[in-house]
Amino acid sequence: MTDAFTSDAPPPRELLRRAGTFAAARLIIFIAKLLTGVRAVWSGTAPVADQTLYFANHSSHGDFVLLWATLPPDLRSLTRPVAGQDYWLASKARRFIGQDVFNALMIRRDGSGDGPNPVDQMVQALQSGDSLIMFPEGTRNTGEEVMLPLKSGLFHIARACPQVRLVPVWIENLKRVLPKGQLIPVPLACSVRYGAPIALAEGEDKAAFLARAQQAMLDLRPEHDKEEASAS
Repeated sequence: MTDAFTSDAPPPRELLRRAGTFAAARLIIFIAKLLTGVRAVWSGTAPVADQTLYFANHSSHGDFVLLWATLPPDLRSLTRPVAGQDYWLASKARRFIGQDVFNALMIRRDGSGDGPNPVDQMVQALQSGDSLIMFPEGTRNTGEEVMLPLKSGLFHIARACPQVRLVPVWIENLKRVLPKGQLIPVPLACSVRYGAPIALAEGEDKAAFLARAQQAMLDLRPEHDKEEASAS
């Protein structure tokens, strides 16, 4: 008989932690879908297990939750959101959700020289085999602009990790579901639209690549969003 104290089975505390993490993940997915009716729209690509960097527009702290929730379970387990440590490490509850449930890659967003460089962190995670969710605008877009200018990180990652699929994503309506300063969500259907992968072309400079990456996201907007933007 195998001694319980020398077996390879995880200790009870670890089993409890894993069970709590699994239950929290299922609850978060259920709540996200209940509140937003979110659905995935795959156009020009398909959910495949190849290593991928999903880059999306950013207007809410809930963005990566919706993107992560719409991935198939087998891809979800391989994909880490890139998250601001100032927000996700601010409390025990957020820390548990960010670190244990999402296995997020925590980065500094304040531009200080303290700690590792965020782009280097993302490159290292990709080189170790992770897939990532990132927001190349660098911060939440809380204004009236359709998008903020893209930061240079996506270009440097594309150059350092040419083996990684770069999939543009457009998250629709979450800014209206969770408007800034409001605690109660507004019932409104959301969609997460995945586009055809792009790649850094030989000799392509930073400005050209970032403009093309931004346009790849903008092209995923539904027609009514494009019409609203052109009318304003």
